[in-house]
Amino acid sequence: MAADEPLVLGIETSCDETGVGVVHGTTLLADAIASSVDTHARFGGVVPEIASRAHLEAMVPTIERALKTAGISAKDLDGIAVTAGPGLAGALLVGVSAAKAYAYALGKPLYGVNHLASHICVDQLEHGRLPEPTMALLVSGGHSSLLLSTDITSDVRPMGATIDDAAGEAFDKIARVLDLGFPGGPVIDRLAREGDPKAIAFPRGLSGARDPAYDFSFSGLKTAVARWIEAKRATGEEVPVRDVAASFQEAVVDVLTRKAVRACKDEGVDHLMIGGGVAANSRLRALAEERCERAGIRLRVPRPGLCTDNGAMVAALGSEMVSRGRAASDLGLSADSSLPVTDPHVPGAHAHDHDHVHEVSKENLYS
Repeated sequence: MAADEPLVLGIETSCDETGVGVVHGTTLLADAIASSVDTHARFGGVVPEIASRAHLEAMVPTIERALKTAGISAKDLDGIAVTAGPGLAGALLVGVSAAKAYAYALGKPLYGVNHLASHICVDQLEHGRLPEPTMALLVSGGHSSLLLSTDITSDVRPMGATIDDAAGEAFDKIARVLDLGFPGGPVIDRLAREGDPKAIAFPRGLSGARDPAYDFSFSGLKTAVARWIEAKRATGEEVPVRDVAASFQEAVVDVLTRKAVRACKDEGVDHLMIGGGVAANSRLRALAEERCERAGIRLRVPRPGLCTDNGAMVAALGSEMVSRGRAASDLGLSADSSLPVTDPHVPGAHAHDHDHVHEVSKENLYS
């Protein structure tokens, strides 16, 4: 690690994971997570109010755990980064409020960053600097997006997105129909390994010649699978759960990888990065690797633990903001549940006043 590389703490609270990461340049020092997923499981999905309360309870202990793991003091930090959006409004507010408090007390610059851009930037912690440009396929419970990044701190261009259900959302809904519990992704992935992906011909959404080249749609697939299952149950037949899981999963990853590779070819980009929670799916990784190799495209996928929501990804993007001299956010930073990916970070309306904030807090209120 170079001594002049920034030491940044990142806070992520966009959904049901309280994530705190510490990054030195592109080196990960700590990645602490407190999850409330088990609390939400009995409701079959994330309950925003419960998520917000869980973040509030977990915030300080998780930050302290990350600092201890990294072997540093909060006073050693060069900046505090936090997810400003998109995500659940109440959950985001908890993280943003905490980050502002720490930044003020420590007299450190604050960086409000974009959740989706963070998912792209996290790959630097495992595979080194991102090439520019990079095509990114982000797939999670809330997002299915194709993004072209020429500068992760300032230029991220949307190429395509889901027009209805996100891929992860479809996994959760099919798992619910099959009575497999929540979240659905991991269990469907596990069962699919024992099933036949060609057993049932489920539809591939938006794959026609006249359909949008890079947009996704999984609502029709979800409905087709649910109706197929209902028809089996109506006649008293046993539902072949493993074959359904494998065939459904294949339909999802087939479309995702086909469109991602097509976008790379069309834009002349020779790198594809895949991130987001669904990027932990073993079949998605295998098919992407197969198709990228055939197309001469280098595939970059972080390890599964860095694909799901975490503080490390926020710290990684915050580190890039510091390294590239991007304007810090002011203490008026707000959470934006629909923050567009075209805004990788939010400097704030009074970013130029940030030095004054440091002057006020030089006493260092945090001990």
